[in-house]
Amino acid sequence: MMPDKVLRYLGLAKRAGAVVSGVNTCTFTMNRGKARLVILAEDISEGSEKKIMKEVRRNQTDFVKYGLIEDLSHAVGQSDRSVFAITDDQFAKTILNEIMREKDRRRVCE
Repeated sequence: MMPDKVLRYLGLAKRAGAVVSGVNTCTFTMNRGKARLVILAEDISEGSEKKIMKEVRRNQTDFVKYGLIEDLSHAVGQSDRSVFAITDDQFAKTILNEIMREKDRRRVCE
């Protein structure tokens, strides 16, 4: 189970209208220059990851691989979503910082 903080921020961002999900919607959002951060679930399918990473590179969008499809999807009230784009600068910064903090904590505990 992932830490609550990242999921809570993701849920807040969704309620604020600052999250889109799904490969096609995230691709469209990146192409319009609106995506500030892309989150890929760690259990994303190879095909979806290839497709989204092509767009991430092309649009030079910040991205992070984090969490599981089930947990992330539940946080935004959706099901089976493996890619999420944050469209608000402040939410993107806050979520990324929290993910980095969590990864640092995990590293210390190992």
